[in-house]
Amino acid sequence: MKKILAIGALSLALAAGAAVPAAAYAAIRAQGGIAAPTAAVETAVLRQGSKGGEVKEVQRRLKQWGYYTGSVDGIFGSGTKKAVIAFQKKNGLTADGIVGKSTYAALGMNDSYNALNGTSSSGQGGSSNYTSSDLQLMAKAIYAEGRGESYTGQVAIGAVIMNRVKSPSFPNTISGVIYQKGAFTAVSDGQINLVPDQTAYDAAKDAMNGWDPTYGCLYYYNPAVATSAWIFNRKTVTVIGKHVFAI
Repeated sequence: MKKILAIGALSLALAAGAAVPAAAYAAIRAQGGIAAPTAAVETAVLRQGSKGGEVKEVQRRLKQWGYYTGSVDGIFGSGTKKAVIAFQKKNGLTADGIVGKSTYAALGMNDSYNALNGTSSSGQGGSSNYTSSDLQLMAKAIYAEGRGESYTGQVAIGAVIMNRVKSPSFPNTISGVIYQKGAFTAVSDGQINLVPDQTAYDAAKDAMNGWDPTYGCLYYYNPAVATSAWIFNRKTVTVIGKHVFAI
């Protein structure tokens, strides 16, 4: 039996965040009699003037990654809007300062994204199915392939690995994906054996917890150094830092 991996504080934050949309909906219904679920979904879009737990979680994450310097108070003011815009620009999103589906997804706020998307987060596969060895190997791959990239860019590399694990076209384990022949340059040139830093471990945890800034991509490459004509023909989904992410 696998030794179950306990993924740090972020998983607790995600679990706590899962109750926010439902709680907000209940409060709004009590105040004004909203009857349709679609109305509750609308309230999950955050913009300047919004307040509550979801705003607080957005602020916490943006502050952790260096976009936001204000108080984590749950009040969506001009400082929060400025931080959201900076995050959106960095991640190739529409820089409107409004937190909707795309921004929730890039922030890794999966429950809020699902509330807007009308889908359930159940069965998406968190980190509980993976071992400490999986975490270490994932961190090594992220560090070897993406050190120097932004935090989101490092999570994105881990997300590609996780997407491959879930895809029937690739091996169904993290080690199988990473060590698949020819899959990653870092394995071929030995950089996979470098010692990862804490940022790589944190990025690995986020990716294994389901944060996917790539929106389901199975490939990534640096167009400045890539030599395969095949990879350039893949459909580009997003660009994060020096890497193009594709399907």
